[in-house]
Amino acid sequence: MQVVAVDIGGTHARFAIAEVAEGRVISLGKEVTLKTAEHGSFQLAWEEFGRTVGAPLPSAAAIAVAGPVGGEVIKFTNNPWIIRPALIPEKLGATDYVVVNDFAAVAHAVAQADDDHFIHLSGPDEALPENGVVSVVGPGTGLGVAQLWRHGGGYHVQPTEGGHIDYAPLDAIEDAILAGLRKRHRRVSVERVVAGPGIVDIYEALAHLNHRPFTPRTDRELWQLGTSGEDSLAAAAVDRFCLSLGSVAGDLALAHGATAVVMAGGLGLRIKDTLVRSGFADRFRAKGRFENLMGAIPVKLITHPQPGLFGAAAAFAQAHAY
Repeated sequence: MQVVAVDIGGTHARFAIAEVAEGRVISLGKEVTLKTAEHGSFQLAWEEFGRTVGAPLPSAAAIAVAGPVGGEVIKFTNNPWIIRPALIPEKLGATDYVVVNDFAAVAHAVAQADDDHFIHLSGPDEALPENGVVSVVGPGTGLGVAQLWRHGGGYHVQPTEGGHIDYAPLDAIEDAILAGLRKRHRRVSVERVVAGPGIVDIYEALAHLNHRPFTPRTDRELWQLGTSGEDSLAAAAVDRFCLSLGSVAGDLALAHGATAVVMAGGLGLRIKDTLVRSGFADRFRAKGRFENLMGAIPVKLITHPQPGLFGAAAAFAQAHAY
């Protein structure tokens, strides 16, 4: 059957028609991206997508949203839309629907994507295990974390707030990064460091340590300067980010009892070559008595172009057993 897959963030809402059958996604149609600021509500954006398609939309919806999905009203942090799930059949004409957190959708994508949508980062270069726990970690605007439990050909996705565990520095440089963050935050979580905006605080700490003038820059500018090598201080900040990301991913794998780890998110894709060359793998393994255990865990990066849309459709297929 066909289902409208939707991935809603703060700035953009992405739509596509997916085909699902027997609990899995068979195909995902062409993506249509709409700016949330240009549409007064989710319903109006849905109707605009319908006009773009030029045909009646399927009466099934798979919706991934950036934020919590519980309760009678779903509100967005960075756009004024609200969704009342109970009104979806009336407002959208979707008699069957699911609403999932955006990173839970990514974990569903990990569960159902083909092997050719993954690249190897560290550990054994082998396919994801058919049984066991996969930690899904996604550095982006924040740090998304989910558990994927695979068993007997089936799977279960458990969303978490793992991005908000405490940040643990491992050397003097990271002590300095933490000290800088503590000036503004009573409690420093890992996503203050290993999410996209964290590069700014890492850059500032390194500037002070190296007695260089600190020039305020956006995180987007610093990622560009650092990954291109145009700015040696920004490049050092990117390297430090990769080290810290390896530490955090390893901590999460230990906590989850993971048999594999998958990195996700647009930032991971942009810095994939840097991750492979960096100390990410060494830091992932550096867990004292458990170093051998950590070295046996495959770490991969999902490269699917639309994991949010694909994962939303996968969540619908699993929930409705179509």
